[in-house]
Amino acid sequence: MQFDVVTLFPELFAPFLRTGITRRAFESGQVSVTLTNPRDYAEGNYRRVDDRPFGGGPGMVMMAEPLSQCVTQLLAERADAAPVVLFSPVGQPLTHAMVTRWAASQGAVLLCGRYEGLDQRFIDAHVTEQISLGDFVLSGGEIAAMALLDAVARLQPGVLGDADSHAQDSFNPALDGLLDCPHFTRPEVWQGRAVPDVLLSGHHLRIERWRRDQRLALTAQLRPDLIRQARQAGWLSREDEALLATL
Repeated sequence: MQFDVVTLFPELFAPFLRTGITRRAFESGQVSVTLTNPRDYAEGNYRRVDDRPFGGGPGMVMMAEPLSQCVTQLLAERADAAPVVLFSPVGQPLTHAMVTRWAASQGAVLLCGRYEGLDQRFIDAHVTEQISLGDFVLSGGEIAAMALLDAVARLQPGVLGDADSHAQDSFNPALDGLLDCPHFTRPEVWQGRAVPDVLLSGHHLRIERWRRDQRLALTAQLRPDLIRQARQAGWLSREDEALLATL
């Protein structure tokens, strides 16, 4: 898959693409990433890409024309009809379901905005989808783009050390959309805190039931909306409901 990232700061991506376990996806070409600076499509000696907003107000707005020329060229060089994605506070919150969809796609053109935002006329003409990381504002879309690329990369075959690792992720339908359970490793006792006995028992059915109960309890406490979704989807068993009734 091919992700074309439009950013005023392509240098921010260099360490991200070369570091950590997800680099396997980028180095192998499973997730191909190109970086394009819209200044390369701006005119004049200063390659200006922003200007003051009409109507007054603080900050600057990214101009439509350099972005339009940049995106048009990138789309012309692709063999597919790629969506154009803008990272924006008004976008849909990024979810596991969305990441799974992107992980199986042909990629997209990712727009990293800066300043007060982008000229709305460019958005209306070119953007097909907007994504948000949550109810807060970043100084630019680069961190959001890296978050999407990282989430997509780790779902590619062979990237994680254990092929089943991502099946245990929070929000995964394999776990009925619940939060993941707590995890423990050596030593068995740390600062007076012991690993739960059930995890040392070697009894796989008891361990799986304990983990399930922990997922249910944690989700009910922190994300009751996910419990409601799992219930509506018919993912909860009688044992699950019995446990939830005791909380």
